[in-house]
Amino acid sequence: MNGEAAMTGPRQLELTRFAEGFLIPEGLRWRDGRLWMSDLMDGKVFRVDRDGSKTQLADFPALVSGLGFLPDGTLIAASMEDRKVYRIIDGRLELFADLSDFATGSLNELITDGSGTTYVGNFGYDYMGGAEPRPTHLHLISPDGDISEGPGSLIFPNGMVLVDGGRTLVVAETWNKRLTAFDRSADGRLSNARPYADLGERTPDGLCVDAEDGIWIASFETGEFLRLAVNGEITHEIRLPGHIAFACALGGDDGKTLFAGAYDGSVEQIFEREFRGFVSTARVDVAAAALI
Repeated sequence: MNGEAAMTGPRQLELTRFAEGFLIPEGLRWRDGRLWMSDLMDGKVFRVDRDGSKTQLADFPALVSGLGFLPDGTLIAASMEDRKVYRIIDGRLELFADLSDFATGSLNELITDGSGTTYVGNFGYDYMGGAEPRPTHLHLISPDGDISEGPGSLIFPNGMVLVDGGRTLVVAETWNKRLTAFDRSADGRLSNARPYADLGERTPDGLCVDAEDGIWIASFETGEFLRLAVNGEITHEIRLPGHIAFACALGGDDGKTLFAGAYDGSVEQIFEREFRGFVSTARVDVAAAALI
């Protein structure tokens, strides 16, 4: 962080509305000149064009969360309640990996690297039913769809990013209010769990990463989007009082557009199906990281 930022605090950014009419805008990804996203509570996956117009790509029978792309460009999505990951092909859902015998809670976010290795998190307990949080595991899916259990002892693993040239995976633990890091081997295995950042009262949900390994964080309960530099400093903030922050992605023609998914209202209003969710944009200083 430069000296000016150190003296004045995080730089405050403003948002411009991009697309709206969602319940929970999740799984934001920028690819091929468009934004791809899920509406978690409405069970739909969308592609959003540059003018903010949206095209529905798939309709899931229940909740849908994390998105990723396989090396051949096929879009995959985490179907939460049946704990399966599906390929989306011409609007059809084709099973890619069945985690119902592995995951102890609803599937949540996922991330896929350039080789096709996918990491999937799950709630670990009956969050919707009001159960107490319990630790859970990440799971790895090979490019062929084989499943293996990754590290455990995570409380509500959520968004994930790869940093340090792909040698480290960082995952948000929402209810532990922190980011946790793992070493990542050449074959994608994870080890050496360790704290990456303590976020105080912030509850990290979605993550994305820029070319300087700065991590943008959507803070669910505090309605914020913030950038965490490698040295642990918060360099940029976007504050949305009275909102819920869900997800973020970096993209645009030069990689310097932050897409931010949020909800203008309460959790109760989401369950009442008030479509007040939206995606907005802000211009940032550092472009998106290259795909690893």
